[in-house]
Amino acid sequence: MDVTLPPELERLIHDKVATGLYTSEDEVIREALRLLKDRDEIRILAVEDLRREIQKGLDQLDRGESVLLDPERIKIEGRRRRAGG
Repeated sequence: MDVTLPPELERLIHDKVATGLYTSEDEVIREALRLLKDRDEIRILAVEDLRREIQKGLDQLDRGESVLLDPERIKIEGRRRRAGG
């Protein structure tokens, strides 16, 4: 397989090998692809988790277990969660 990379990615690969952490350009690319695969799997799991949480909320609504929330509180909580807090 032949792959054409932009110069900045070629430099990145060469730099990684030059650090001694990788023994070849192929090794850098294999590691990058493994990381991409892992990231994709994490995203899939995150979407599945989100779907489960949404379904839980819909089920609660169906059972009449809803409450009114303050929109400002929702924004604050969302920002806190996004920040990892």
